Amino acid sequence: MHVALPLALTFIMTFLVSGIATIRAIGFEAGMVARWMESWMASWMVAFPIMLFLMPLMRRLLSLFIEMR
Repeated sequence: MHVALPLALTFIMTFLVSGIATIRAIGFEAGMVARWMESWMASWMVAFPIMLFLMPLMRRLLSLFIEMR
């Protein structure tokens, strides 16, 4: 579960965001899907390790914040 949740979250989020950004940048044209997939993989390769690093830190930080209330 430690890897599964960030894997799924980054997979879906980067897929959607890179798709929207690609469509806004070049529109629906020939080769758009290939460029989208390239952008998606590049963004996912950055997002996944960052999520693995940040998720435990954010859990601790939010836990402290919630307990303060």
